Amino acid sequence: MPRDHRPAKSVRVLLAEDQKMMRGALALLLGMEPDIEVVAQVSAGDEIVDAVLAGRPDVALLDIELPGMSGLDAAAELREQAPDCRVLILTTFGRPGYLRRAMEAGAAGFLVKDGPVEELAEAIRRVLTGETVIDPALAAAALSAGPNPLTARECDVLKASADGATVADIAGKLHLSESTVRNYLSSAIGKTGTRNRMEAMREARQQGWL
Repeated sequence: MPRDHRPAKSVRVLLAEDQKMMRGALALLLGMEPDIEVVAQVSAGDEIVDAVLAGRPDVALLDIELPGMSGLDAAAELREQAPDCRVLILTTFGRPGYLRRAMEAGAAGFLVKDGPVEELAEAIRRVLTGETVIDPALAAAALSAGPNPLTARECDVLKASADGATVADIAGKLHLSESTVRNYLSSAIGKTGTRNRMEAMREARQQGWL
């Protein structure tokens, strides 16, 4: 249907995706739907909230792993600053931990990128009516995986361990003592069943806990 024949009230969508080709393809395909209009596109997570407040989309379609701020953190901010905007997470990484965190952040849906665009368009329409839309296979995996065993502080310490940071570096960054950092790292290593903090960080990321 040509764009001039769109319904008077189209669903206004914001796209947050850092890969330019993927973002362009999604915008093009969704724009072919007669009742969906892509009104904003951003490539970084820290641009999402401002773009939503400026463009007032009905639905924000967010990737998770974005520069500046993750889509999950942006979803939590949108819940506070733009509660009328429904959030739909669309990601390559269908990790159970990501799904749990998305729901905790107030997302209305969670889909992986390998589905057909018709399914995505229908999910956009459904979340706008108040439904929650979750990839069925991922929902089952999340239920079997159980909750994140790491505390918020253990997650903070593991995140700060990236790029070879020393215990002293982590302690300074998080305003903790070095002995406290070692205790958190030891606990996280035990809970993830790994041998050291780098393995613990990789396992936590693989599960979607970080």
